[in-house]
Amino acid sequence: MTPSRKLLWLAVVAALPLSAQAQSSDAKRDAEIAALKQTVNQLMQRIEVLEAERATPAAPVAARAADAPAPASAAPAAPAVATVVVPVASLATLDVEPSPLPAHDSFDEDDQSTARVDNEAAPGDALAGFFQVPGSDTWLRLSGYAKLDAMVDSDDAGDSDQFITSSIPVGDQRGKSQFNMHARQTRLTLEARRQTSAGQLRFFLQNDFFGSGGSYGYRLRHAWGQLGNTYVGFGWSAFMDLDSGADTLDFAGPGAVPVARLASIRQYFPLAHGNQLILAAEHQSADIRLDGDDARTRTAAPDLVLAARHEADWGNVQLSGLLRYLSYDATARSDSTIAGGAALSGSWGAQSGDYLVYGVVGGEGIAGYVGDLGGLDLDAVVDPEGDLQALREWGAWLGYTHLWNGRWRSTLTYGRLYLERDAVLDPSAFRRSDYAAANIVWAPAPSWSWGLELLYGKLQQQDGEDADAMRLQTSLKYDFIR
Repeated sequence: MTPSRKLLWLAVVAALPLSAQAQSSDAKRDAEIAALKQTVNQLMQRIEVLEAERATPAAPVAARAADAPAPASAAPAAPAVATVVVPVASLATLDVEPSPLPAHDSFDEDDQSTARVDNEAAPGDALAGFFQVPGSDTWLRLSGYAKLDAMVDSDDAGDSDQFITSSIPVGDQRGKSQFNMHARQTRLTLEARRQTSAGQLRFFLQNDFFGSGGSYGYRLRHAWGQLGNTYVGFGWSAFMDLDSGADTLDFAGPGAVPVARLASIRQYFPLAHGNQLILAAEHQSADIRLDGDDARTRTAAPDLVLAARHEADWGNVQLSGLLRYLSYDATARSDSTIAGGAALSGSWGAQSGDYLVYGVVGGEGIAGYVGDLGGLDLDAVVDPEGDLQALREWGAWLGYTHLWNGRWRSTLTYGRLYLERDAVLDPSAFRRSDYAAANIVWAPAPSWSWGLELLYGKLQQQDGEDADAMRLQTSLKYDFIR
């Protein structure tokens, strides 16, 4: 019996004899006893209800007995606690197909920023980090990473921030060894996805700090959207295969790899059994070596890209074709020429986690699309008669990544690029480059990784003069989302 009940019974027992002594009639006494018993029963019922409410305060009050008296005053009810359900993003929630390619880690993560057929997710990307914008069907993700690079060069490598073999000084231009440290590769990414009646809409915006305007100038890397299989905006060229890039700490990579970010419109055509076609119109200004202050290049037509691609759980293979129309104008003479090239590239992933990437590229007038030659005005030259001649280039690259265990991996990379010999070119112009890299990467957690890389590069000029350089680079990277 509870203490409250004991006190009630003691009070009743004490009251009974006092009531009996105060009454002179047995009948009157019996009536008073009956009334007291009724009052006790009512009070006991009320005590039971109160004890039940105290035992379960969050539950609604149980229905009272019909004969129980209503309380004199009711305490204010506690405010209801609202339950908020936060949607969890996943491939199923966003209705996104996963990439069939084997997942693999890369230090630059450039394969995560390329557009894909049907807006499928990048290899290994489970779309973690997306959150739904309240009141809309749009999902957003803020991602990116902070990366610190520190490097020391055995000789003057030309570019102190990235290892570009075509920039290695030759002869009297050479400087001394130097040390450099920067965080310019640090990048921030905003990605949005939303389902529409025309398919999924994906928007991608990314920057880093390799721009002009100071040592850490803001640079736009990507700003594009893709609705279903139609892509528009500024980003990687459709001529490129980002899944065939080697895992290097160096920002540039092998000089023979096609590299270009530009404005374009493209259409993906998904076919059966992992096959697809890609058709694109792109704008890449011609890199033409001109003489005379009145000469200038002229863009008369967009560059056209047609690519055939196959994806499977073992990797991918892609064959890309590029068609260009190069032209220039001068006071005394104007000329134009048709140019173009092709690239065959791919990747292969073993069940052990090892990864192989490869590619070959060749053509005429495609220097603006090739890593080592971009920006050197080597798409074409104007001969003494004023005729425009597209220059021929060809090259190849190979990279192999080995997983030592779940935390350690290493990559060996090699690439070579050629430009044809041409008497019109300056003797100091590019002729051939070699690029080699070997690294080891430690990733104790998905959110951060550290690596050490040894790089070797060699440049040969049109006149046969050459120079080489070695770089030891270490990098530390923190991912925002992983």
